[in-house]
Amino acid sequence: MTDRVLHLIRHGRSDASSRAVVETPRGRQWDPSLDETGRDQARKLADRLVLLDPPPTAVYCSPLRRTAETVAPYAERAGIEVRFDDDLIEANIGEWEGLPFEEIVVADEDILPLIRASRSIWNRAPGGESFDDFSERVARAVERIVHGHPDGDLIVICHGGVINAYIGPLLGIRNEMFFIPENTSVNSIELDDDGARVRFLNDTLHLTDPHLFGASVRD
Repeated sequence: MTDRVLHLIRHGRSDASSRAVVETPRGRQWDPSLDETGRDQARKLADRLVLLDPPPTAVYCSPLRRTAETVAPYAERAGIEVRFDDDLIEANIGEWEGLPFEEIVVADEDILPLIRASRSIWNRAPGGESFDDFSERVARAVERIVHGHPDGDLIVICHGGVINAYIGPLLGIRNEMFFIPENTSVNSIELDDDGARVRFLNDTLHLTDPHLFGASVRD
């Protein structure tokens, strides 16, 4: 295996007012579209990704709406095939799926202190996917993608929890959410014969400095 890069990219900003829910292999899950800011982020991400040299060997994506809408501008401009994988879907949070955050906080008095202390809360979700099950399916999905394409760079459009679940073990961190990836952030992993190494996290240069990717600055 030659040196190559795996880019794990979070979706654009979601429409927080959406109550859309879809059936998935792990039950009902919140499935919002991008909001206007998210759509603009997706366009700026496309400006960046079309300049990758060499272009990726393959592009994978979670089938949820917010990820599919994030990859769409890039796929259209690059003329690429996007492969969707159910194992890249965000962690299922059981009875909390589709609920406004305010309702979740009100339902459990211990949640707000945890948030204030920078502690994860999703493991408290009634009927939610366990940390171990989630971590195992994410690792299985990413390794399947990596080994299925032994040459060239790869792009995976997914979710914040998925990014944490894959990168955490690379850094020796066992925590369901040890950092919050920004919307459309690029998180790059170097791959070679010795394994995987984190190159860069939370890269949003296409949002902060879009002129570097040939895009006009959008208000």
